Amino acid sequence: MALPPLTRRNSDLPLAKDPTSRFLMWLTALMVYLAALALAGALLVSDMTRRWDSGLAGGLTVQIMPLPDSAAAPLEERTEAALTVLRATPGIATASVLSSGDVGRLLEPWLGKEAADPLLPMPRLIDVMTNGPVDTAALSARLTSAAPGATLDDHAVWLADLRRFAGAMHLAALGIVALIGGAGVMAVVFAVRSGLAIHRHVVELLHLMGATDRYVARQFESHVIGLTLRGGMTGLLLAAGTLGGIGHAAAGLHASLLPDLATSPWWAVAALAAVPLAACLLAALTARWTVLRTLESMP
Repeated sequence: MALPPLTRRNSDLPLAKDPTSRFLMWLTALMVYLAALALAGALLVSDMTRRWDSGLAGGLTVQIMPLPDSAAAPLEERTEAALTVLRATPGIATASVLSSGDVGRLLEPWLGKEAADPLLPMPRLIDVMTNGPVDTAALSARLTSAAPGATLDDHAVWLADLRRFAGAMHLAALGIVALIGGAGVMAVVFAVRSGLAIHRHVVELLHLMGATDRYVARQFESHVIGLTLRGGMTGLLLAAGTLGGIGHAAAGLHASLLPDLATSPWWAVAALAAVPLAACLLAALTARWTVLRTLESMP
């Protein structure tokens, strides 16, 4: 009997009829969906941190509150006294008072249109930019002495907290992706071993006809790649729909706390699109390793 051509593309194993095929495809779709959402969350946090860091790094804010005490100096005089202290402090490049309209726009997301009411007592805000190190503790003491009711907000303090939060989110996303990858490996191992058990007699027949272990492994590898690719693309489309819904909901917020998903950099989109390809590569390597190890242990 002539040997069949072992280089043809059609599979010699009826793997498409295995009950594990549908299970593996939909499980891959779920894992790619979760991995894409975890990766997108990490990218959004990184972008948000980068925007806030570039806009607020090296900045200070001085707030001067209206005082009910009639003996206190007027708000405008205390504001000028604070400006004098700030401009005389080494390391401070600029210090400018925000107008009442600017303060109203900052408070509008929380107070609504009433934030622009001139009868509403509003604090004075001074935007400060630094060009060198500043002793914030000493500066805060001088401001309190020269302008009672003045408080100093150092952006570097809560920017450091934001960076730590972003780092924790990155580690959490990496852990989630690693767990999903581990679950995918176990699913592929289960599907391949089940297929080998179901088609054991066909595999033995292929060996008798001259097929090598690597040829059998390529049969399973091609089958698993097809399943994971279809499942991965399904999961990616579901993730894209979810992220699109989140972006649509975020667009209606008055306070733009989240970055616009539509303006994400190309490398972020490429990273999300590469998730199904990474799943296919991991599945192919796992299938090959599982088949070769299993066949080596077979008599």
